[in-house]
Amino acid sequence: MSVRELVVLGTASQVPTRHRNHNGYLLRWDGEGLLFDPGEGTQRQMLRAGVAAHDLHRICVTHFHGDHSLGLAGVIQRINLDRVPHEITAHYPRSGQRFFDRLRYATAYRETVALTEAPVDADGTLATTSSYALEARKLSHPVESYGYRLVESDGRRMLPERLAAHGIKGPDVGRIQREGSLGDVTLDDVSEVRRGQRFAFVMDTRLCDGVHALADGCDLLVIESTFLDEDVQLASDHGHLTAGQAGAVARDAGVRHLVLTHFSQRYSDPEEFERQARAAGFEGELTVAHDLQRVPVPKRG
Repeated sequence: MSVRELVVLGTASQVPTRHRNHNGYLLRWDGEGLLFDPGEGTQRQMLRAGVAAHDLHRICVTHFHGDHSLGLAGVIQRINLDRVPHEITAHYPRSGQRFFDRLRYATAYRETVALTEAPVDADGTLATTSSYALEARKLSHPVESYGYRLVESDGRRMLPERLAAHGIKGPDVGRIQREGSLGDVTLDDVSEVRRGQRFAFVMDTRLCDGVHALADGCDLLVIESTFLDEDVQLASDHGHLTAGQAGAVARDAGVRHLVLTHFSQRYSDPEEFERQARAAGFEGELTVAHDLQRVPVPKRG
């Protein structure tokens, strides 16, 4: 049975707290694991969350600020220590290649794993698998930053009542799915489009076109809300979003489940982030993330 869920490893921004580790997020998607923005301490958080090195298939880094990437050294060495048997692909801004190189070879170790470097230098599709297409969009931050988006291809949902009305049953159901028609009956006559699921990961950024493109129609949107709305100018100056801005983005994009994260240590009441996102008009499911939380991708409607 396929599992699609987000495992939250860390939710702090630049400064960790007693209760919030630096960033780290694992998306489980049909037997694959995509690790986003492994900040310092990610390897230990993986242990606490029950995530093994063997669970990783892709590593996606939005940008090279320490709270989003300092955990790379430990994670890369761990996948080599554990001799992960499959290829792992790393995506990151090409402009940060020197930082990736330093983190990959921060200390001596024996390389045993095929780690493929696939740097990002433009908007577009990075990879296509049988389960999803991985896309990137440029964001607005003091250093080059990209957000990531998974898109599942649309499928078909067969409608039993329409099949019965046309007398189609047994092997003929599979046949009309494969061939598109059966006599005068077309696939459209007995089925409907099953929209593919969408996930997006949006970290350090001001409001920009990339934010909206990533969020569009998402079933699950993970988005930074470093600041509260009263500090909107501070957020803009440092290339970040507020809780209200994140809520408005999700509202306009038709997001089903919004996950707020990457919180500044200056705030003591996490519930205020939800209140401000709601005040912006977001009415879907909303999670103010905490470390070691699991958030399922919403079931198809």
